Amino acid sequence: MSSSPTEISAVVPLTAARPTFADLGVRAETVAALAEAGIVHAFPIQELTLPLALGRNDIIGQARTGTGKTLAFGIPLVQTVLSPAEGADGRPQALVVVPTRELCVQVTADVTRAGSGRGLRVLAVYGGRAYEPQLTALRAGVDVVVGTPGRLLDLARQRVLDLAAVRALVLDEADEMLDLGFLPDVERIMAQLPTSRQTMLFSATMPGPVISLARRFMARPVHVRAEQPDETRTVPSTHQHVFRAHALDKMEVLARVLQASGRGLAMVFVRTRRTADKVAEELDKRGFAAAPVHGDLGQGQREQALRAFRAGKVDVLVATDVAARGIDISGVTHVVNYQCPEDENVYLHRIGRTGRAGESGVAVTFVDWDDLPRWTLVNKALGLPFEGPVETYSTSPHLFEALGIPPEVTGNLPHAARTRAGLDAEDLEDLGESSRRGGGRRGSSSRPGRSTAPAAAERPA
Repeated sequence: MSSSPTEISAVVPLTAARPTFADLGVRAETVAALAEAGIVHAFPIQELTLPLALGRNDIIGQARTGTGKTLAFGIPLVQTVLSPAEGADGRPQALVVVPTRELCVQVTADVTRAGSGRGLRVLAVYGGRAYEPQLTALRAGVDVVVGTPGRLLDLARQRVLDLAAVRALVLDEADEMLDLGFLPDVERIMAQLPTSRQTMLFSATMPGPVISLARRFMARPVHVRAEQPDETRTVPSTHQHVFRAHALDKMEVLARVLQASGRGLAMVFVRTRRTADKVAEELDKRGFAAAPVHGDLGQGQREQALRAFRAGKVDVLVATDVAARGIDISGVTHVVNYQCPEDENVYLHRIGRTGRAGESGVAVTFVDWDDLPRWTLVNKALGLPFEGPVETYSTSPHLFEALGIPPEVTGNLPHAARTRAGLDAEDLEDLGESSRRGGGRRGSSSRPGRSTAPAAAERPA
């Protein structure tokens, strides 16, 4: 369907004078809606993409995580669709396909915000929630649907989701959909769409199958990069630290890292669900307001934890890699890789939860002795200067110095600093479907008294 894409590569420094959305031709209602949320100036991927997308071109957008890709496609969608007052007939006019539930929630919130000035109806559809509310909303009429592949196909098979009027399609985090095995589902969805439509594909990386998908389903796409192809793949505003830590001392090191000066919200990444529960429980015992997020928790419990994290009731989120995608929460100053990431892409997506949208952040990685071969490959693939991580213990002076940890800090949070409300201060919503394992983790983390510090796949981990 497509010839080779035209490519636009550019470096647009975050420190440069950035245009406003009004400068880029965005309609006044959208500009006003974004301004109410304090969003006025475009980031590089938005600056490069919006003129092309508003001109109805097919686009392949490539930029590092945390650089503003959602509004790069969300604004054109809002600009394209008709509102109920403008004659919308209730059938979806735009479709956004995302790989994870948390990303679905986040994208829906961003698109809803952009379209709020015109009363656009935006619906999130994903697994783990009851069908009935989604069916009711679709029957009542929606303008934009954001969904994960499995639930979208289910609703289409039931003939409740009518895709015949879709004139704009977005595939977000296409490389993650490939990793999770969703590309066949995505192709089935695309086959049900009108051939006359605008298609935008966004991805941090462009593996072969994703490029093949673009060639099959896009018409003369423009490939937009917000940085040069040889630029570092990590965000410059994120300060990275890598320490060789002993398994028996990791928790002590972590407890001290979480008391670094200026630490806001923090995300701690682990490989397994069991480790997520264990680390969160141990942090709770030490006085931190921590909550786990992983696939063994019911969807309601996962959303409860994320809401508590956004609200600051919990300030340490312990997550498996499924949560590395789609969680875009302001105020995340620190990411800790408690367990070494499996590969360079996992590393990038983990540390991409901080240093977002031009803000600064800190990424700390613990490399156990057994992880050295794995870390060597990650370090080499990304061209990082941490080939031989420094041996580090909870009492090592260089740890305190590097991260700005006060010298008097111990492995427990002082009682005077335990000011967070905790997980149970956030209501657990009944989503109409039972959780995977019934109760989930509900321990002493519910107690008030917390830290000083000022969105999972359909087949989750």
